[in-house]
Amino acid sequence: MNAFAAPVADSAADLRTLAAIEQRVLWLSTSMIHHANRVRPNPSGLKVGGHQASSASIATIMTALWFDQLQPEDRVSVKPHASPVLHGIHYLLGELDDHHMGSLREFGGIQSYPSRSKDPDTVDYSTGSVGIGATAPIWGAIARRYAATISGASAQGRQYSLVGDAELDEGAVWEAVLDPHVSDLGEIVWIVDLNRQSLDRVVPNIAAGRLERMFSAAGWQVITVPFGQRLEALLSHPGGAELRRRILDMPNAEYQRLLRCPAAELRHRLPGAEASASAIRALLETVDDDELVATIRNLGGHDLATLREAFAQIDDARPTVIIAYTIKGNGLPTAGHPQNHSSLLTHEQYAQLAQEVGMDPSAPWQRFEPDSPEGRACAATARRLTRDPVPAAVIPAVPADFGRTPSGSGTTQAALGRVLLDLTRSAPEVARRVVTASPDVSTSTNLAGWLNKVGVWSTDDRQDWFEDDPETIMHWRERLSGQHIELGIAEVNLVSLIGELGATWSRWGQPLYPIGVLYDPFVERALEPWSYGMYAGGQSILIGTPSGVSLAAEGGAHQSIKTPSIGIEQPDLLSYEPAFVQEVEWSLLAAMSQMARPGGRSAYLRLSTKPVDQGLAAIPADPAARERRRRQVVAGAYRLRTADAPVATLVAMGVMVPDALRAADRLAALGRQVDVIVVTSPGLLFDAVQARGGQGSADTWILDQVLPAERAVPMVTVLDGHPHALAFLAGIQGVPARHLGVSRFGQAGDLADVYRYHGIDEDSMVRAVLDLAE
Repeated sequence: MNAFAAPVADSAADLRTLAAIEQRVLWLSTSMIHHANRVRPNPSGLKVGGHQASSASIATIMTALWFDQLQPEDRVSVKPHASPVLHGIHYLLGELDDHHMGSLREFGGIQSYPSRSKDPDTVDYSTGSVGIGATAPIWGAIARRYAATISGASAQGRQYSLVGDAELDEGAVWEAVLDPHVSDLGEIVWIVDLNRQSLDRVVPNIAAGRLERMFSAAGWQVITVPFGQRLEALLSHPGGAELRRRILDMPNAEYQRLLRCPAAELRHRLPGAEASASAIRALLETVDDDELVATIRNLGGHDLATLREAFAQIDDARPTVIIAYTIKGNGLPTAGHPQNHSSLLTHEQYAQLAQEVGMDPSAPWQRFEPDSPEGRACAATARRLTRDPVPAAVIPAVPADFGRTPSGSGTTQAALGRVLLDLTRSAPEVARRVVTASPDVSTSTNLAGWLNKVGVWSTDDRQDWFEDDPETIMHWRERLSGQHIELGIAEVNLVSLIGELGATWSRWGQPLYPIGVLYDPFVERALEPWSYGMYAGGQSILIGTPSGVSLAAEGGAHQSIKTPSIGIEQPDLLSYEPAFVQEVEWSLLAAMSQMARPGGRSAYLRLSTKPVDQGLAAIPADPAARERRRRQVVAGAYRLRTADAPVATLVAMGVMVPDALRAADRLAALGRQVDVIVVTSPGLLFDAVQARGGQGSADTWILDQVLPAERAVPMVTVLDGHPHALAFLAGIQGVPARHLGVSRFGQAGDLADVYRYHGIDEDSMVRAVLDLAE
């Protein structure tokens, strides 16, 4: 059997038992939302919300998957609005107690959307942000395969995505589907809940045929499940071919309208006005009214036997998509209504549903009797899906300092590759767990030496046809043991991948240090999915380089402005903007030491291609003084120059430090001495400020060492980014200040011209200090 294959369904399984479970799952998911909105007290009066129709749309599919297919090695990403279905299933499996069922969207209760880190029961993938949860199992599959290269274990189990059809509008979905790595991932199975509706309307142009062609062109197996057995039986009779074509060809909105019609009106509307109408009309006359209404609603996504047949067709040699036709709100009074996306059942409709499914509205949280067929099926499923505990991750010790001092001229961007290579020599057990990734910018971000050393990860070993070419400097050696993953030009894919790589310590007990590299201007494009990865527990490092208006010749479109603020504002993130090569080493190692563990953090490093004289860093030769400098660098700031009688403090970050030092020299020549402070992490300094005020628990010692009260003088801050990222520093001692930075779109040009244009050049610094010192 293929390592990813699901078991063959038990031929003796009772579909009636599954149908009863499906009905209970529908009831529980509907009741959770009803309780949250109609029963639980709501003093604020704010909308609680929930998606009863979206849950009903996929209840059959999820019942079939959990109770008839899944194995403990499998992982499932559930579409956001089906969160109540997931928790309803877990309740039947014994994972949740009664009190949880009434806590949907309550503080500390079941989350609005599946959350791996916040929900009380098992959630494989956090979802909620459109497109990100859908693609997460793709990156999870790569992460699991990569982790297996270290552990030596086999990467078993399918990776399922349950996707609403409207979610396929998200561009990130197709960026992932089209990535070259994905066609080799046979464990990927997507199930598309094709209910033809979005939040606002029936979507007019969702066409299964077009989706089939798009997935097929990407190398996926496509299994389409349009009709259930009941409808297929009708279509096998004379006139059936015409009815099939009529249903498949009609607009989505027309079909949705038919779902709301009584039998008489259905007989009038369904045949249509084409030449085939008479054959369809004759076919419809062979069934009674109740049968007709039930049969026209018998789509494949609501037919357990048909879904079982579809699952049995999965080819584990390539990714698979199952396109299952469904009805939004299936089984509810709101079924098929074009505005049912966020609608809630009234008390009367809820009572009607209870009567139909044989439940008591006053006691909604009922499991099956243990000795009933359904109870035994739930118990058997719970046993089958029991997972072995995840072993505690054994985290290797990350060194703090390699002990070497850079000299000459260098860039912080080039330092990245050298630090990684130094890691292979100084701490090989740590280096083996480093995996880098980039969206086709490995060469331009100075990773060539690292790639030559560790190779490129691939699903299998491949020949390097340029191995013997003497003019080839960077060798693309693709192998299972490679430690770099090269993606297409898609930043969303990059951060989604490193987020999943950064979760392997908690999923499979294998700590990794994923490092993604991309151009800093595109960090904002990737921020939302990266943030969602952090929310889901993925700990990774993102390197933004080159950065700022210092990338002068590239023009305004490639000059980042707002990215320094990310490290201040993004939860669970440690950020650094090193000025010198040595600071890249210290900050990267410090970031790695906080990863792959409970309570760990991700990190963002903003690097540059601007050459800087490394002697300006004045790294102390004395070991104790060097360690003091290192601790200050990783805590957020350090004093580079301390004047005897300063008239001002000049605070600089990143590439602006050499310019600030030259400005300090000019001011000294004018008889105005200044202290020079280098900020490496405004986010850490802001945390310290907040903690000093009783808001947070960060260490505050760095403020006392760098900005003590006895040296409170006017302040000028400068950075290659928006000035507000450092503006808060003046408030620490309440001093007058000027804040220099970039607050408008850039221009192409010489570095001096660009700095002058933005007012961050030496002249601007000198003027700002003189203005404050007079």
